Amino acid sequence: MKKHPNKEINDAVKYAVENGWEVVEAGSSSHAWARLKCPYNDPECRCGKFCLESVWSTPRNPQNHAKQIRRIVDRCINKDQDTDQ
Repeated sequence: MKKHPNKEINDAVKYAVENGWEVVEAGSSSHAWARLKCPYNDPECRCGKFCLESVWSTPRNPQNHAKQIRRIVDRCINKDQDTDQ
């Protein structure tokens, strides 16, 4: 996995990967650095929007963007599914 240039965002992406999320590299014409994709893709999670989140290359506020990434990972309804077995 390539590293995001911002340390806080890079740490948040690592946190997502540690929780089972997949990093999908963005296309060359994209404004996003990558997209995070939940392995469960449950339509009941996040009001039917599925768990897919863009990681921006140069967000206006990198600290808030990193918090947002962690919050999305933490709010996934399937987050603790593997630990319940």
